[in-house]
Amino acid sequence: MKVAIGSDHAGYKIKEDIKEVMDELGVEYEDVGCNCEESVDYPDYALPVAEKVSKGEVDRGILICGTGIGMSITANKVNGVRCALVHDLFSAKVTRLHNDSNVLAMGERIVGPGIAREIAKVWLQTEFEGGRHERRVNKIMDVETKA
Repeated sequence: MKVAIGSDHAGYKIKEDIKEVMDELGVEYEDVGCNCEESVDYPDYALPVAEKVSKGEVDRGILICGTGIGMSITANKVNGVRCALVHDLFSAKVTRLHNDSNVLAMGERIVGPGIAREIAKVWLQTEFEGGRHERRVNKIMDVETKA
């Protein structure tokens, strides 16, 4: 699995923590930035991650900003992206099992580094369940062709 990861200034610290998690799990990743704690605009980092997922250049993406909200809204504008805003372990697992989310968004101001690490582990290690959920995910994806 290959993952694109990005953050704005408010998510930089947790982004660095999650890169350590991916190293521990042996997950290949590409960091698209930002690499600072000075103010930057989150769409400038959400969009490259989402586009890489959409184009199949990576399997999944992870985005972190202050709340995760702006990142998830931006990512979900890109065709083929199913970005889930997650701040707990149950949601991290279910969004993979049932929704086949391919981008994870979190907020550094909402979750601390410990829970963020655990969320990333669960999300990265959970596979899509398929079955009845595949039909539902396909209906979600069909919305893009009607827009």
